[in-house]
Amino acid sequence: MSRGAGTGQGRGRGSAKPSPARAARTVTHRWRDYQTAAGRRPIKEFLDGLDDEDLASVVAAMREVRQQGLQAARHLEDDIYEVRADGKGVIYRVLFAPQGKHKQVFLSLEALKKKTQKTPVQSIRLAKRRLLDWKRRGK
Repeated sequence: MSRGAGTGQGRGRGSAKPSPARAARTVTHRWRDYQTAAGRRPIKEFLDGLDDEDLASVVAAMREVRQQGLQAARHLEDDIYEVRADGKGVIYRVLFAPQGKHKQVFLSLEALKKKTQKTPVQSIRLAKRRLLDWKRRGK
């Protein structure tokens, strides 16, 4: 019998196990905000208009989704998800879509102060239009 035969010590391609780093690939998420063709950043503008306490609530909710991934967000329809944040007596939502090869970029598309239980249909439509515009421009 040849050296290493049947013991798993041979030099064949099938004898090596994948490294643990390669087997469990972790995806690092990051946020990016929608920008119009003219350079406006409507989500940033919305967030800049919030007071410090409400802004902190929205940022904390977005951080939770960044750290935990899509399971920390609510799926609305198609590629659109929402982040929920409770402000001082008001509820905020940030609508976004995962982008990138590994869905590692969360593209914020619309931010709103919610007045009803259900996310307004027009806000979802706006998020879809912005996503389509973003993709068309190859961002």
